[in-house]
Amino acid sequence: MRLISSSLHDEVAQQLRERIFSGELTPGSFLDEPALAEQMDISRTPLREALKVLTAEGLVRHEPRRGCFVNEVTEQDLDEIFPVLTMLEGRCAFEAALHASDADLQALEALHDKLARHARARRINDYYAANYAIHEAIISLAGNRWLAQVIGDLRKIVKLARLQQLHAPGRLEESLAEHQAVFAALRTRDAAAAEAAMRVHLERQREALRELARNRLGRRVQ
Repeated sequence: MRLISSSLHDEVAQQLRERIFSGELTPGSFLDEPALAEQMDISRTPLREALKVLTAEGLVRHEPRRGCFVNEVTEQDLDEIFPVLTMLEGRCAFEAALHASDADLQALEALHDKLARHARARRINDYYAANYAIHEAIISLAGNRWLAQVIGDLRKIVKLARLQQLHAPGRLEESLAEHQAVFAALRTRDAAAAEAAMRVHLERQREALRELARNRLGRRVQ
């Protein structure tokens, strides 16, 4: 069915984002414009505009005379992004601890209960979705649109790689414990502890991704 939108290229961009984040369009894969336009029943113009948006976001890269490809996140990218993300999301946790109402904390508690259920059942995709919702909720509770905007841009890039870290041995349980530490600090309105716990959570995410990269390299060398 043909897409209908007041801003068609925005809707096309969102559909492509979802296909990239779901893994349907894998890192490094070529984006065949004629095939995509046919699949979406659109002309090439809104598709090209959508690809420009995704290129600006860092999800897609354009190579002259070759076309567009889904971007691949490098270890250098992650080394550069995570310290910034850690600082910014830590600040969000600090602000959220100061601003969260009792109702906000109840909603966060429900999300953490869902997170724990997914961890026990080892439903990694569902766990990641709940994890993402918790981060988004804390960012929202901080009430700082500038923080939210910058974090949103960075999270789009990291999202290409972050799901992988949950497959590392023991990482699912560690991630849950880290989230529970953040929530415990939020519940007591301890802003400094919430910031510190969020920083630890993100630093350990980066280390898990680094360990996975080392393991992949080791397997290729063998």
